[in-house]
Amino acid sequence: MQLTDLTAARLLDGYRKGEFSPVEATAEALERARRIQPEVNAFVRLTEEDALARARESEERWRRGEPAGLLDGVPVTVKDILLLRGHPTLRGSRTISEQGAWDEDAPPVARLREHGAVFLGKTTTPEYGWKGVTDSPLTGITRNPHDPARTAGGSSGGSAAAVALGAGPLSLGTDGGGSIRIPAAFCGIFGLKPTYGRVPLYPASAFGTLSHTGPMTRDAADAALLLDVIGAPDPRDWSALPPAPGSFSEALKGGVRGLRVAYSPTLGGQVAVRPGVAAAVRRAVARLADLGAYVEETDPDLSDPVEAFHTLWFSGAARLTQRFPPRLRQLLDPGLREICAQGSRYSALDYLAAVDVRMGLGRRMGRFHETYDLLVTPTLPVTAFEAGAEVPRGSGLRRWTGWTPFTYPFNLTQQPAATVPVGTDGDGLPVGLQLVAARHRDDLVLRAAHALYEAGQALSGLVRPAGS
Repeated sequence: MQLTDLTAARLLDGYRKGEFSPVEATAEALERARRIQPEVNAFVRLTEEDALARARESEERWRRGEPAGLLDGVPVTVKDILLLRGHPTLRGSRTISEQGAWDEDAPPVARLREHGAVFLGKTTTPEYGWKGVTDSPLTGITRNPHDPARTAGGSSGGSAAAVALGAGPLSLGTDGGGSIRIPAAFCGIFGLKPTYGRVPLYPASAFGTLSHTGPMTRDAADAALLLDVIGAPDPRDWSALPPAPGSFSEALKGGVRGLRVAYSPTLGGQVAVRPGVAAAVRRAVARLADLGAYVEETDPDLSDPVEAFHTLWFSGAARLTQRFPPRLRQLLDPGLREICAQGSRYSALDYLAAVDVRMGLGRRMGRFHETYDLLVTPTLPVTAFEAGAEVPRGSGLRRWTGWTPFTYPFNLTQQPAATVPVGTDGDGLPVGLQLVAARHRDDLVLRAAHALYEAGQALSGLVRPAGS
């Protein structure tokens, strides 16, 4: 048995029974991280010394029968957008200096620390998390575990690759327009963008209330466990939600029988979905029906809000870099420089018009969920394309939003949305199914995803490196 193959839940069970220790699990995860790094480039840095020290402390607590919390001794990774005390957070950018105290944890990192988790290191991101693939001037290209010639997706691409390859079963990602769900779908793992405010953010994102933090894991059960830990209020985030009314792990037991599921394969003909993707998603939807869900093929009232999203997203990027002197601007990813320039040209009235579009979309989705518990779509219309490109070659698209039409609308509405790996296309590349629920119904998303895993419809989310 390789400990890198095990989920967080299985590791915790093994610690409890004395089958293996946090030190052993951490050492194996670190070795796996070192092994995969040259090919996939998932990490900005490994925090090996700190990880082993925390693992030894955890091992002693388990020996005494006094674990510190729900994730004591579990190896985790953190996207290099989120603060990790004692280590630089460079956000994929050459504009940030490593010098400084770095003496704070982001809220979800603080909760993980309180619960005894072991931090393996920081994972790669495009600069400031601005796009749906992971490459940056600072760290280069992050590659797909299933085919290193292809992208891992982004912006949480390092986290997705690390989880898929066994370098820790849990990772913290961020999602402002699909940045958890895109790489999770491309890499064949589970990813959840919770309801906005369920996981507190600090410092506040320049992209405002589009940006969420959430779990990236091998299955829905691990994501529920992680959300039980990180979904707690923090005084540094004034928009954080109060504690959840119950345990997300307990909510997994409900299954899908009797749930009302709307299946929208193309958002009413707005999206061209590749046949291999469409077929895998349709098979999984049929399985939901077999499990007792009431499935209807129908579409939400969702005209493409991409221009409103661009106004909000590009304005956030412009604000982020507003005070950069020319020498720092020259260090930026050229694509990021381009959207910053576009964002700086929007007026306050343009921004407020985009907010109006957002509010209208949210209102329509609220009404939609009076009829349907869940909306199911493909996570993406394509599978992973060539690494190092923002858009698929020959697609004629200009920006990453051109191939992510199923993801960014639900950042505008702040709804919980998850991707579940439900098969592969003709090239053996993972296909994701997206589950969306009304705001505050993260439990329904997790329940339905867990049901697919329990039924054997979802993939394991694990890729073994050659020779393992």
